[in-house]
Amino acid sequence: VQLQASGGGSVQAGGSLTLSCAGYTSDPERTFDYWNVGWFRQAPGKEHDFVSAISYSGKNTYYPDSVKGRFTISRDNDKHTVSLRMNNLKPEDTAVYYCGAALALFGSKWYNRSEYDYWGQGTLVTVSS
Repeated sequence: VQLQASGGGSVQAGGSLTLSCAGYTSDPERTFDYWNVGWFRQAPGKEHDFVSAISYSGKNTYYPDSVKGRFTISRDNDKHTVSLRMNNLKPEDTAVYYCGAALALFGSKWYNRSEYDYWGQGTLVTVSS
């Protein structure tokens, strides 16, 4: 599956952005709705952090405490898209955001970047105070 992330930009603290991750696959047996999707971010000079994830059906979602209540992940399998709505953004949310896809995730694997098989290019989010 090929992923394309978009929607980054510059906002002031308290503002909102919506990131999108579009998935493309030519495999008729593993269409986009087979894939679990996660978002990770990397701030300058720091490691990648887990941001959110959603199961292939959209039934299950995952968030770390740092974004819970502010970010909402959703998906539209008909449009092959996963969205990440980010509200009340803070300067510490500044990072490059990446979306990844994986077929089999359970337990702590959702939060582990190495468990994802494919990645899109990053999209930069800058939050100013």
